[in-house]
Amino acid sequence: MRTATIRTSPTRTATSRVKVEGLTSEQQVRSEDAALYQHRDPEEMTDTQAQHEADILGEAEAILHRRWTRQGTLSDPKAARDWLRVHCASMVAEIFGVILLDNKHRVLQTRELFRGTLDGCSVPPREVVRAVIACNAAAVILYHNHPSGISEPSGADVALTQVLKQALDLVGCRVLDHLVAGETITSLAARGLC
Repeated sequence: MRTATIRTSPTRTATSRVKVEGLTSEQQVRSEDAALYQHRDPEEMTDTQAQHEADILGEAEAILHRRWTRQGTLSDPKAARDWLRVHCASMVAEIFGVILLDNKHRVLQTRELFRGTLDGCSVPPREVVRAVIACNAAAVILYHNHPSGISEPSGADVALTQVLKQALDLVGCRVLDHLVAGETITSLAARGLC
């Protein structure tokens, strides 16, 4: 049998007794609704409460700043190649990822989407489209590595690029390039394959 719960102000707690199958326990009940909507007079707050609220507001501001600050601009293909050379050229397994960009080619996010084996990686177009939509990207640079060190794109790489280009075009996202990393970096766009 359960007894009624008493709701009080957020600064006070009430105790209720709960009997479940012959067991008794005590619970502290706080009014979440009152804590969310109650107006507090700043003069009535203690220094600790005021500092706690200032900390929360500071954290919220930092989160908003991180979400809206771009991570730099990729104004030329060399910048993307340099980033990729450092990021994944020496990995021992094949990875596939995207650099998500806004309409001014500022980096929104860089995401490694799939990790494969020594000689291949499965890339479902649906998941690439999902990542683009989740980030609200206007353009992408696709990338993957060849652990063998040979950056020559395979027929499968070219076919995947075309499939992703068509899929992303449907959601209004441009594929700027597909970079293949090995001992060197190969750009499919530079070869007219993207």
